[in-house]
This record gives sequence, C-alpha cells and structure tokens, in this order.
Amino acid sequence: MTPELNRIYLGDNLATMKTWPDAFVHTCVTSPPYFALRDYGTASWEGGDASCAHSVGGQVPDGKAPGAISAGVRPGVDASKCRKCGAKRIDQQIGLEATPEAYVARLVELFREVRRVLRDDGTLWLNLGDSYNAYNGNRGTESEYAGKRNAMEPAFPAGHGLMAKGLKPKDLIGIPWMVALALRADGWYLRCDIIWAKKNCMPESVTDRPTKAHEYIFLLSKSEKYFYDAEAIKEAITESSIARVAQNDGRPVLNTDRKRDSTQAEQTLDIAAMVPADGRRNKRSVWNVALKPFNEAHFATFPPDLISPCVLAGAPRGGVVLDPFMGAGTTALVAATHDRQYIGCELNPEYKSIADARVANESAQEKML
Repeated sequence: MTPELNRIYLGDNLATMKTWPDAFVHTCVTSPPYFALRDYGTASWEGGDASCAHSVGGQVPDGKAPGAISAGVRPGVDASKCRKCGAKRIDQQIGLEATPEAYVARLVELFREVRRVLRDDGTLWLNLGDSYNAYNGNRGTESEYAGKRNAMEPAFPAGHGLMAKGLKPKDLIGIPWMVALALRADGWYLRCDIIWAKKNCMPESVTDRPTKAHEYIFLLSKSEKYFYDAEAIKEAITESSIARVAQNDGRPVLNTDRKRDSTQAEQTLDIAAMVPADGRRNKRSVWNVALKPFNEAHFATFPPDLISPCVLAGAPRGGVVLDPFMGAGTTALVAATHDRQYIGCELNPEYKSIADARVANESAQEKML
C-alpha cells in the first residue's frame, strides 16, 4: 500500500508500517513510551462482567468507572485478564512489558520495520529515558505538568513497585543503552549518543543521588553512509572560545602539568580553521533544551527545539519524516514547519486528535502571515 503522506495513522504502529512499501522515509524522529512509567489508557476489555471496575493486579484508582482501564498494570504481573472477573485485556501499547528484556525486544522488532521503510541513506533519532528498579508508584517528577496528570495514570498503583529480576532495589536499569546496543546488534549503525540537558529540570525528592537532568537521543543509521546535513544544524561559536583562541595566538591551552615534547610548529593551530568566517561550528553532542509545558491532555511531549535539529539534519526539504509514536504531534509539527513531509502512527485516538489539530492550527497561522 502506498501510504498517504502528511497523515497520522490511528492504530498499532507495527501493523500499520507492515502495509507500507520499502525505503520511502528519509528519517525517523521518535520517542517511545519509557519502560514501566505509565499506562497510556489504550486498552480495552473483552468478556467478563461489564459492571466490573477491571483490575489486572493493583488497586482500582478512585473515580474509575466500571469497565475503565485500571492503573494496576505493572511488570511481573499477568496483565492479560482482569483478576476479578476474568475479562480479557487487549492492549498494544509498548512500555508495560513484564521485564526490561521484553521491552527491548519489542522495540527491536518495531525498529526493524522502521529500518525497512527507511531509505538506504536514512537515519533514526531515538529519544529514551531511563527507569529505576523498585519504582515507588509515584507520578514522576515533571511537576510542571501537574494539572494534566489525570490524563495518564502511572503504570503502577501506589505501593506496588517495579522489581526487575536480577536487579537490586534502587538500581538504575540502563534502558536507553540496553535498547541502543540491541539495535546495533540487530543491524543498525550506532553513530552518536546525544545528551539532552534539561535546563529547567524539576527537582526530585531524592537525597542519595544527583537529580536527573538529562536524557539520551541516539543517532542511528541504516547504512554506513547516510544523509546528514551538518550545515543545517551548525551552532554559533561561543565568545569564550573565540577569545581563548585569540589570546593564545592560535595555540591550544596546554595543561601546565604536561611536558612540552612537541615542536612549536606542531603546537600552532590555524586560527581561521578554528574560527570560521561565519562564526559557526559543527553541532556538539550536548543539547541544552528546556522543557515546554503543553496545555492539552498529553503528558510527555517533545520540546520542538529538541527535535528541530534531528529533522533538519535528517531530511532534505520535501523529505519524509516518520514518527511511529506520534503522541501530541510535535514531530509532525516541526516537519511541516521546516518544509518536510511527515507520516506517523498513534494508538490513542485522543492524542491523534490533538496532534491533527496542532498541525492544522499551525498551518492556518502560517497562511495568515
């Protein structure tokens, strides 16, 4: 099937992409649901007692109507049926697998399909956050979204923590690197680990480790050689860097504890090469991007400034940008803003409506300018 571009498809992303042809996407920019973080409310029930407030192993949250999806989904618990009435739970969402290994395996399968629909020179920009073992069932630390928290329940009810087999309580699981290395083993080229430094990260109620203020974006490619527009995302050289070069007449600042065992000619650098005429340098691997509040009923939204470099470097004008976890539609919005085409999938119909409206509203505003 030839898919329609500039469209978000509703439904399971793996099944949807299997209907698409090979090698038509330039780049994929996406952020899957993080492991064991929260239930995105995409499940349905089949059979059982229609009046039952279904649960699969945890508490039924206050205010849940009969038949609503329980927040009691958690790793290590059989989530296939209601523990009360036996109704079958049908859910295609990723992130609530029983183990980290099962989560990684599902993502490897999904991104194998992404690799198929990518052009041979295509890239994948993958944002992932980590999880801790013995998760305490709170709603996360992103309290700037506190007013929207009812939109998505936590993956575990209070008092029911994640205990992954083989890990100690309080262990950082290492999910991002588990996924990245598994994708590399599956055939992807792992090209760069980018640090998303959150300039306005929220405080955490922890006293025995630093507050988490970063996430990873992995740049992976389908082939050894691939499309990457370095010019499009060059960044300004800082004034301090220029001053440092000028002060030393082009020579690098040496550690005074280090012995000068090379010649002056070897120590001298080309100032012009270090400070190009346009005052821009190759983009670094640490991206300082602030979180942005979002007023709709979606908790985890990309800041547009975070993914603009991915879109600009990963696809030429008119190229196709894929996001199989479209969520609130930021990837589509950024792609459209930068004269790229987009295509994506979203399992939750409410989020698809939000994403469609965002892109439509942005397009309407651009036409008025």
